Amino acid sequence: MVVLSQPAALDDYSLIQARKPTGLFTGIPVVDLSDPDAKNLIVKACEFGIFKVVNHGVPVEFMNKLEAEALRFFNLPQSEKDRAGPPDPFGYGSKRIGPNGDVGWIEYILLNTNPEVISHKSFSIFQENPEMFLSAVDRYVSAVKKMACEVLELVADGLEIKPRNVLSRLLRDEKSDSCFRLNHYPPCPELQTLSGRNLVGFGEHTDPQIISVLRSNNTSGLQICLRDGTWVTVPPDQSSFFINVGDSFQVMTNGRFKSVKHRVLADHTKSRISMIYFGGPPLSEKISPLPSLLAEGEESIYNEFAWWEYKRSAYKSRLGDDRLGLFEKSASQ
Repeated sequence: MVVLSQPAALDDYSLIQARKPTGLFTGIPVVDLSDPDAKNLIVKACEFGIFKVVNHGVPVEFMNKLEAEALRFFNLPQSEKDRAGPPDPFGYGSKRIGPNGDVGWIEYILLNTNPEVISHKSFSIFQENPEMFLSAVDRYVSAVKKMACEVLELVADGLEIKPRNVLSRLLRDEKSDSCFRLNHYPPCPELQTLSGRNLVGFGEHTDPQIISVLRSNNTSGLQICLRDGTWVTVPPDQSSFFINVGDSFQVMTNGRFKSVKHRVLADHTKSRISMIYFGGPPLSEKISPLPSLLAEGEESIYNEFAWWEYKRSAYKSRLGDDRLGLFEKSASQ
């Protein structure tokens, strides 16, 4: 990422007014996947919209190895990193987030989790030894996907819906439209000159897929928006994972589970590395509330749509837009 030569250059980025510090938010639900009552705890946590999982079964060495490989790439000279871009949408990108004008204090690598697409695109990320990077990505994504499927099957158990793989099969499908993102938020010393403003690393948004699984280093910056509109900072935990309910999951539960708006703010002294697996269904999959979750007489809040339709709509919008609102039945009446 290009280092700024003067603080005025921050005007090209998104700045928000800093509110009085309230400390780290302690209300994030925590689910121990080894807990006998995990299925019920996860359902309750999904109603909140974001939760942390511990005893998740993903080997620490997979997490550490991929973080090291990511840092090795992000520490390369800018000219070398640019060879892996621009994103199409996969590949290396910096500052620009999507095609619609959103910017952030960020550089990133976006990959499709289809092995054929990964192997093709990733060879431009490490010219000398791409196999090491590919191996780290493959091992990590495989382990996280397995854990994400376990979470979805526990949800099915907790909601008493059959078959147990009604949700996880969408991620396991060979045509699953899932992706994987490595984000790097460099430190920004110029933040100290902003006098009461924060620098946005990644603007407020919800995730459009079914489920997203986040792991970061121990630098804070992730914030979520509570239902009263308050933004709070999520305590980082590099040994655990944070699960976000996606827009599609909100639709499948007819609004019972909530897709929570979140964002990332830059830090003035420390860099933040995050890795996110976005579990999506096949492009042709029809998304609508699961019939077994609708009470007698309850109507769907949303119009049925194919995943590709929602994905296309989402990527035509700005990050902070109410993307699901276009698919609510009230919007089409």
